[in-house]
Amino acid sequence: MIYHFLYPLSDAISSFNIFRYITFRTIYATITALLICFLLGPWLIRKMQTLQIVQQIRSDGPGSHFSKEGTPTMGGVLIVFSVVVSTILWAKLNVDYIWMALAVTVGFGLIGFVDDFRKLSEKNSRGLPGKVRFLLEILIALSVSCFLFFKPGFDTTVMIPFFKTIVPDIGWVYVIFSTFIIVGAANAVNLTDGLDGLAIGPVTICFATYLLFAYFAGNIKIAEYLQTFYVADVGELAVFCGAMVGAGLGFLWYNTYPAQIFMGDVGSLPLGGALGTVAVLTKQEIVLVIVGGIFVVETISVIFQVGWFKMSNGKRIFRMAPVHHHFELKGWPEPKVIVRFWLISIILALVAISTLKIR
Repeated sequence: MIYHFLYPLSDAISSFNIFRYITFRTIYATITALLICFLLGPWLIRKMQTLQIVQQIRSDGPGSHFSKEGTPTMGGVLIVFSVVVSTILWAKLNVDYIWMALAVTVGFGLIGFVDDFRKLSEKNSRGLPGKVRFLLEILIALSVSCFLFFKPGFDTTVMIPFFKTIVPDIGWVYVIFSTFIIVGAANAVNLTDGLDGLAIGPVTICFATYLLFAYFAGNIKIAEYLQTFYVADVGELAVFCGAMVGAGLGFLWYNTYPAQIFMGDVGSLPLGGALGTVAVLTKQEIVLVIVGGIFVVETISVIFQVGWFKMSNGKRIFRMAPVHHHFELKGWPEPKVIVRFWLISIILALVAISTLKIR
């Protein structure tokens, strides 16, 4: 919005020319989102406490979590709000990719909101039925995938990390593939959201990484130099990713151990869905497995645990799944689990960035 108001005046006021630079607008989208979260955080915490919008702890979870009962939740509302406002303020609004990312963020946020609301109103941790929630997620992701598939000039080839010449064109299967990426990322982040700051830390690192990917993919000279996909206008997603980074840092101020507020599904689902969407739009779909490795491991731990439990008549691989609970039950203090997962996320992000050259 600011770009559309002020950049046209650059002929008269030369300093307004700065608004055409994605880097400048990305920086200030990050700062804007951070400040919104930072300033509105205390008010939201008090409001949630007043309205008794507080966390319901699972009876089968780790015993150390029972003390968290009554902590305000649904803080993801603040994340979504700050991202939407910051992106609309600083991005070019005539770019389809921006609206696609925002649509997934808001759509998955609404699903998470209904899920959280049901948990609170029914005083349990079940929420929206899994099949209903999954179907709604697929419908949103499929809509975006179909729109993208029929968008003139969009490439349905997929780049394989570390391999320069392996770029298969999967045609219409790309619709299914991209839908899987978006829905899978949303649920993977949702599974990881179980400790104070555990999900928001790696999510912020992932969006910082995809900020670079978006900028590189949208710059024809850099894309040509790195021999990666060039996607016209996708560089604007750097602004969106910057807003996500700022919102993540601002929310982490209040979500870090011991958390003053939890994000809830209204935060984890849109964050994951948006991350998967950005991965698809920037043509760095497979790399998400690397940069989001923490989310992948958390998801696999649940799949293996449930599968082995059914196959072996009640035996378990882990003491509890997702795997972060396993480490808790082994005696690791919660802050140690969180920080070590953050460190692993940073390492994975560096490996993901290196795939741009190691091919």
